[in-house]
Amino acid sequence: MGVVRDNLLLVKQVHGAEVTMALRTRTRPWARPDADVIVTDDPKVAIGVRVADCVPVLLAEDTGTAVAAIHAGWRGTAKRAAIAGINALQEHFGIRPERLVAAVGPSIGPCCYEVGQATRGEFHAAGHHDALLDRWFEARGGRFHLDLWRATRDQLEGAGVLPVNIHVAELCTKTHAGAFHSYRVDGDDAGRMLAAIRLRAGEMPAVEGARSSPRA
Repeated sequence: MGVVRDNLLLVKQVHGAEVTMALRTRTRPWARPDADVIVTDDPKVAIGVRVADCVPVLLAEDTGTAVAAIHAGWRGTAKRAAIAGINALQEHFGIRPERLVAAVGPSIGPCCYEVGQATRGEFHAAGHHDALLDRWFEARGGRFHLDLWRATRDQLEGAGVLPVNIHVAELCTKTHAGAFHSYRVDGDDAGRMLAAIRLRAGEMPAVEGARSSPRA
């Protein structure tokens, strides 16, 4: 992506919706803060999140003012991490949601993401309406299959992103574990994929995805 390794800024992901800002005016070295949303207006850096079944969301504004990278598993989705990223771009940079483009990368799909009643209960406790929960959770034999792709799209649209500007890969990491890292398949031996984005002066932001080597 045209940056040295030290200028690839990551966060310590904690499965929440905390936002951290990597502003071009910062003076201290980057020390990965606890967060699941990272926003920058600095074209000298790339920002990214690491995933292995969770949903990576990259946000860019059409004039190239700022970009965001979001990590959203089921906990982050329940806590509205994608919406937190949009709100940060709007509050700090005046970016209107309808001018955002969203790229939603490979993650575990509704075909394979089996969860229990407790997970659905966490979404309910977070204030999500039953009508949405019925869209996101499909009951199958006493369990549920959670559709994070639909939930992410619904949250982005609900925050004002135009449907035509939301691009969801709809590639299941568990189904295609030979191509993608999947925690559901490999457990603690799973590697991580990186979803990263960088501003380029005078151009639309660059978006890339990559596999990382398995953890030691």
